[in-house]
Amino acid sequence: MAKQLRKKQLAVIDDLFAGELDERAVLDKHKVSRHVYNKWRADEQFAAEFDRRITSLNQQSRLFVARYTSLAAAKLVQLTDSKSQETARKACLDIISFPKTAAKKTPAPADDKPPPPPQTENIPDETASRLLEALAKTENNQPNNH
Repeated sequence: MAKQLRKKQLAVIDDLFAGELDERAVLDKHKVSRHVYNKWRADEQFAAEFDRRITSLNQQSRLFVARYTSLAAAKLVQLTDSKSQETARKACLDIISFPKTAAKKTPAPADDKPPPPPQTENIPDETASRLLEALAKTENNQPNNH
């Protein structure tokens, strides 16, 4: 049977991941020496709990970003109508490059199968027309540097 972490160890982990204190302050608060803390970090159960908490925080962060991705995309589409030609141009480029960027950030599958080819999302014709129109406007109004 695996041993349980002691209350003090759990309290230290809780404070480390609460984000209110840095590592040194947490150890001082719980009167844990660096030597003892290093021994804990080498302990399999402590390390497993520590890693589990890190994994959980990373998943929470990804969930948070995922919740706001569609809002960010909608804001980018709105920026294509900006009075600032540079802002509109950059928004168009960001929208066009988004599927490529998202495909790069997709985690690799856990098994050894090759990843499927990236899928491009079709944008509505109206949005595509607005993007192309905005790009054309900005290119036509740029000074010729040739």
